[in-house]
Amino acid sequence: MTKGYWVSVYPAISDPESLTAYNKLARPAVQAGGGRLLSRGGRVVAHEAGITQRVILIEFDSFEQAVAAYESEVYQKALVALPDGVERDFRIIEGIDLTGGPSHR
Repeated sequence: MTKGYWVSVYPAISDPESLTAYNKLARPAVQAGGGRLLSRGGRVVAHEAGITQRVILIEFDSFEQAVAAYESEVYQKALVALPDGVERDFRIIEGIDLTGGPSHR
């Protein structure tokens, strides 16, 4: 089974403090969905068309679990709290099966 990941990049945040309400709701929603925070706003070296703004990486045990966590009622409530003035590029991506098992690609 391949892992799933949430990747969020924030090209623009007009008021970083305004993310507080979203973060208070999103963190327990992610944990309840089985997500583990791997990176949050640390150092970034951007190349080519990359950006250096805030990047968040969250790992789930499976791609399906990552999708279900996003679609959960509790995370949808967190999204409502995402403030205006925040531009976010959000994706759910499937990891690679490194166990040597059969690949579906």
